[in-house]
Amino acid sequence: MSALNISKKRKFVADGVFYSELNELFSRQLAEDGYAGLEVRVTSATIEIIIKATRTQDVLGEKGQRIRELTSVVQKRFNFPDGAVEIFADRVANRGLNAQTQAESLKYKLLGGLAVRRACYGVLRFVMESGAKGAEVSVSGKVRGQRAKTQKFADGYMIKTGHTYEEYVDTAVRHVMMRQGVLGVKVAIMLPHDPKGIMGPKALLADVITILEPKGDDYRGY
Repeated sequence: MSALNISKKRKFVADGVFYSELNELFSRQLAEDGYAGLEVRVTSATIEIIIKATRTQDVLGEKGQRIRELTSVVQKRFNFPDGAVEIFADRVANRGLNAQTQAESLKYKLLGGLAVRRACYGVLRFVMESGAKGAEVSVSGKVRGQRAKTQKFADGYMIKTGHTYEEYVDTAVRHVMMRQGVLGVKVAIMLPHDPKGIMGPKALLADVITILEPKGDDYRGY
């Protein structure tokens, strides 16, 4: 991914390009298998790429053939030696709280001819039932007629700015090639607080204040 004698600036850029290319490849190849992002772990001996998806068995393929093909493609593209790259598939814990999965689901609903309003409300309901704090779905383009417009559908509580937005809100964008033109689909999901950090971020929201019970009368302090 990066040479040993390389400046930190170039290394960060090279790592970013590597991640972006992998993400682009997997999002095209594994779109129908519920692709939901990837994680790159660099060890001393190998580079481990973990593909997050809802249908991991389809990602692996018959007897692991598909994942071997993907490994070979990545190896040849980035000139890695044999055995330097390992690709694993990991199942998404809750697909209702994953923006990429929901954006892909909405894309296929629209391509299948479902009405925009009905498709968006279906995704919103599923996300909220999965335990999200809030959700927002917007569809832009020539939805009906020749005039392009944006339709927004929202439910629950949603933060728009600040560091908390980066921690709590998962977003995804997809382009839907419809007969009348291209539609832009954006899904934003406000994750719930999870002390274990599995379903959502560990950190509390900045405006959540916990008032502790006062101690007994025997406590006088200093």
